[in-house]
Amino acid sequence: MRNPWRFSFDPVTKWLWAGDVGQDKPYEEIDIIEKGKNYGWNIMEGLHCFKPAQNCNQEGLTLPIWEYTLEGGGRSITGGHVYRGKKVPSLQGFYIYADFVSGRVWALKYDGRNTPVNSLISHNPNLYPSSFGIDENGELYICSFDGNVYRLREN
Repeated sequence: MRNPWRFSFDPVTKWLWAGDVGQDKPYEEIDIIEKGKNYGWNIMEGLHCFKPAQNCNQEGLTLPIWEYTLEGGGRSITGGHVYRGKKVPSLQGFYIYADFVSGRVWALKYDGRNTPVNSLISHNPNLYPSSFGIDENGELYICSFDGNVYRLREN
């Protein structure tokens, strides 16, 4: 991995989720970490060759489950948590993560079998999400460089 920025365990699946910040290319990625796996840095950045820029050898590498680009909303992923609270039932089981630069927050649905589905759930250019946390009830909080802590809630 290049620069994992926040990781968390899902208490239900026991998966270790990580957001990994990209380098020169505009790719931010999400990985599910497993012991002994090679996540490809510095051969790959996201799902793309890094060194060399084309036709890199991907044998033995574990690719991310999701990536996004500048066009997808940002430049610096902040890894989050799988939501297991009760106040936002529509997001139960979704991995909630953000982009520090753009202030976008997404919900990623991934079950290990089907193609991941990603949805933008918030966009506030004045939000600078640097970390996430959960409370004793599984409710999710976003820590922001604007000096505030925000709780995930229904719109």
